[in-house]
Amino acid sequence: MTVKQWVEERRKEVAKVKALEATSMSDTPMTKPSEAPKPIETGLNIHEELTLLHRLYTPITGLSKHGYATEIPTEKEIESAKQGIEMAKGWEVCDRCKTRFQVFPGRREEDGALTSGGKCTYHFGKPYLQERPPNEPKAKRVKKYRCCGESMGDSAGCTQAENHVFKISEVKRLAAILNFEKTPENLARVSDRPVCIDGEMGYTVYGLELIRLTATSWPDGEPLFDVLVRPMGPILDLNSRYSGVWPKHMAEALPWSVSAPDDKNGKLRIVESPAAARTLLFSHLSPATPLIGHGLENDLNATRMIHPIIIDTALLYPHKAGLPYRNGLKMLMQTHLNRHIQVVVDGKMDGHDSKEDANAAGDLVRFALAKEWSKMQMYGWVVKDGEFKPPLSKEPRPGALTGPKTMVDSPIKILSDTTIGRKRSREEMEADVEDGEVERGLDED
Repeated sequence: MTVKQWVEERRKEVAKVKALEATSMSDTPMTKPSEAPKPIETGLNIHEELTLLHRLYTPITGLSKHGYATEIPTEKEIESAKQGIEMAKGWEVCDRCKTRFQVFPGRREEDGALTSGGKCTYHFGKPYLQERPPNEPKAKRVKKYRCCGESMGDSAGCTQAENHVFKISEVKRLAAILNFEKTPENLARVSDRPVCIDGEMGYTVYGLELIRLTATSWPDGEPLFDVLVRPMGPILDLNSRYSGVWPKHMAEALPWSVSAPDDKNGKLRIVESPAAARTLLFSHLSPATPLIGHGLENDLNATRMIHPIIIDTALLYPHKAGLPYRNGLKMLMQTHLNRHIQVVVDGKMDGHDSKEDANAAGDLVRFALAKEWSKMQMYGWVVKDGEFKPPLSKEPRPGALTGPKTMVDSPIKILSDTTIGRKRSREEMEADVEDGEVERGLDED
């Protein structure tokens, strides 16, 4: 071995050790779990699962204050947002270091810069309270960053980026860049089959934009599409640590088309805009299609769409402190299914896997459905003659858990091969409302 080779190997070893030290202080799992993942057994076939899925739908009424767009902003609201943007003269607050800076969508005349304020120094890990030493039960708990282990206030940050970045949350301001659309009718769509989605975002001069969109079918998790998305504004930072999208991916991606949806080399293809990604997603949906995801308001807002039927696992498994606090997808998978996603391998994580995250949300829905059916059985529900038959009495069986008596009284007809995949008539949907089938039957634990 030459001296040069030894130096190079030593450099790699030191870098690996430092990466492992950093990740040891992170909440990102470093290895696959030693125990086997928990199997999801609902005790139902696919037709029965689809029949009961409506009991898990997320009611979006009242969620606008938590970031969900429930109505398309009006022209008046959009004009008001544009006036506000003009008055702000490009001044924003950095989403990472909280510094005020100016953004120049058309580049600054004197030097062509996209932002002011120079480089951004920040901590990418969230702060946490360090545990007290066992021999000092009254010691003060110090807040530290998970990324580097530094105490809050000791340094401005452990990571540096070329630009400051910002995020837009206000719906009317998002609409001022690209307006929202409601999911249109789609007679060609297999409307009863749910779709799981996950989007990845990067920072541009227009805020946090969609740069990758993935859709899979539920419950089998088969891919429907997985595409990169060219953002509307010049890129400030692809947020690669979390998005998994790197500059070379965007630069080398071939255009997506119906005739060539996949690259032979396994590389993702790219659509020309968030609007094109939305059109692609619409081709797999109708207003009656259940849409599944985690923190769906982020994906829907980035795609600029409003969908009437959603199952958001961030709300299906609510945080004990209530909104706006939410449980992370990674934590929910580890807690309920003993599965680790977004795993660090050899001290390195190249970002989230959109397909993995989309299917993780779908698996959590199946797990919740298994719990829902288990509760229904405790109350005396049975499957018989192609229907879910309610109990003769509203009292739970002996030994069953007690709970609120809000069960539906009418049988629920199980979807069949002739009903799955066709658009339901208005009369059928109105009958469901009259029979109480759209009501969530049993409360969560």
